[in-house]
Amino acid sequence: MKEGFLRIASAVPAVNVADVDYNVEHIISMLRRLEAEDVEIAVMPELGVTGYTCGDLFHTSTLLDAARMGLLRLVDYSRSTLMDFIVGVPVVASGALYNCAAFISQGTVALTAKSYIPNYNEFYERRWWRPLPKGQSIDVALGDGVTALLSSESTYLSHGTVVGIEICEDLWSPVPPSCAMALKGARVIFNLSASDDLIGKYDYLRDLVVQQSARLVAAYAYSSAGWGESSTDLTFDGKALIAENGRLLAEAPRWSGDEKVVIADVDIEAIDRGRLHNMTFTDCADRLGVERCESSFADYNYDCIADLKYREVAARPFVPADGKIVDARCEEIVNIQVAALARRLAAIHCNNLTVGISGGLDSTLALLVAVKAFDRLGIDRKGITGITMPGFGTTKRTHSNAVLLMERLGVTSREISIAAAVNRHFEDIGHDPAVHDVTYENSQARERTQILMDVANQTGGIVLGTGDLSELALGWATYNGDHMSMYGVNAGVPKTLVRYLVEWFASHAEDDVREALLDICATPISPELIPADEHGNITQKTEDLVGPYELHDFVLYYVLRYGFRPRRIYRLALKALGSAYPREEIVKWMQVFYRRFFSQQFKRSCMPDGPKVGSVCLSPRGDWRMPSDASVALWREEAAALNGLSD
Repeated sequence: MKEGFLRIASAVPAVNVADVDYNVEHIISMLRRLEAEDVEIAVMPELGVTGYTCGDLFHTSTLLDAARMGLLRLVDYSRSTLMDFIVGVPVVASGALYNCAAFISQGTVALTAKSYIPNYNEFYERRWWRPLPKGQSIDVALGDGVTALLSSESTYLSHGTVVGIEICEDLWSPVPPSCAMALKGARVIFNLSASDDLIGKYDYLRDLVVQQSARLVAAYAYSSAGWGESSTDLTFDGKALIAENGRLLAEAPRWSGDEKVVIADVDIEAIDRGRLHNMTFTDCADRLGVERCESSFADYNYDCIADLKYREVAARPFVPADGKIVDARCEEIVNIQVAALARRLAAIHCNNLTVGISGGLDSTLALLVAVKAFDRLGIDRKGITGITMPGFGTTKRTHSNAVLLMERLGVTSREISIAAAVNRHFEDIGHDPAVHDVTYENSQARERTQILMDVANQTGGIVLGTGDLSELALGWATYNGDHMSMYGVNAGVPKTLVRYLVEWFASHAEDDVREALLDICATPISPELIPADEHGNITQKTEDLVGPYELHDFVLYYVLRYGFRPRRIYRLALKALGSAYPREEIVKWMQVFYRRFFSQQFKRSCMPDGPKVGSVCLSPRGDWRMPSDASVALWREEAAALNGLSD
């Protein structure tokens, strides 16, 4: 394992039923291919040494002796490789025949017996196999001085972590053995299978594998019998799947009619972090009386560098990656926001709200959500008072978009310039308006908030906040200015997702609204608190000052979701964003992120209510509880050393 990543494979070699020499040759050939890819653990199909469909030949000494010799040959081969591998083999022990998975590692072998033997539909395995009673184990002499412990529901230590093994039907049972294995400490479950092909079965199986990986907070690798199995009554085309904590990482193409293999770098550290956060995981182990393995945490081995060749890392982890579900996912996010706002309005018997419309992304999304919430409640959209408040840095582009959007959406539109009031305030406090410092900027933000609050009082409404999750993380808000509202509808939405949602709204909007929304998406992100240039263009670009939101959202996701250390997030960022940003820039903005994230916690400690829409949020009432005076020293020191890391 390197930096917490374990490279595993699910492989389906060619098989010739009852031809052990042929099968072992193809298994070894496959192992050599996997060694060249630096795979650390590989799994192959159920009874792959003999073939699954041997039938009554399993009760012949010729086949069983050949299988035993084939297993010894694989054990001998394992002495020349650091890769561990798992193959399926029939084993005779204490006068009974067992369908086994052989876990082979550097000249040693251990056997796991299939727990649940099917006897229905097309499978009549009880004709040949016996389940090993739970808790029972048998020492099996294989020959040539090699012995193996035969057991069920066993876990094994491999490459710095604990793994478990189950066989085919075990997964389909009401309580799969992998449940106990995971509770004991197994982070990866390997399944040797022989699943035939039937209409609709593959989709069900894939969902089963993915859901089991989610339930166990584990990785799950599944390998099923393929090309070469008998077609007497059943068809086997081979299935190779790898899932991790509810996400399918890799699957082999179907119906290709040849050997198959999929490889993935599974994230053992993320699995451990997930279990650490999920208190019900260990509670379940205690309730069921499952004893944990000695290795409660894996050896992540930060002395080695992971190349992550076989892991996709999303550049925008908050944004839906699957194009097939884009519409459904966006609709769900918006519906969460709409339902939350509608419930708040109904609970306080409020038919009016006030929202500042700047012509930027955040206020646009807030307004769109407010309109849908009012429509849902059957309230006249005129109860939404949108206010554009031009100041010293407001440009014609953003102002025009704000006015057009309010007009097209049919809300009450007001324009209140803040220039005179802020200049008077500068006189009151003795500030030179030529000095464009933080006082110059924050005075404008607080004046805008005061206007929104007072108009809300006039109309008997509430102020709808527009700030997003990314701004909360960075503290990019004026305390008691845009930091404050009566309800923060975007509080759970990071900046990269805000843009994505506005684009989604645009794709469903009428032409005139779509044009304004797309231009808003194309406008540089800015608070517009500094005067425009001589051409009327925005001069104060947020991402020039605080850093690219794409990078900050990436870091934010892994800090909140998994609690990863800076070095690990940096490695992931290189994989996902290294082609877009020089490594020095990644390090620079990561340092900015940690500094601001810690120093600005005080703003999050008193943030308004707002809906959570994804797996992470910064609400101090539930999702993120952090003292405002926590030291950033540990994170800052590690982030500062990132430039010195080699590839």
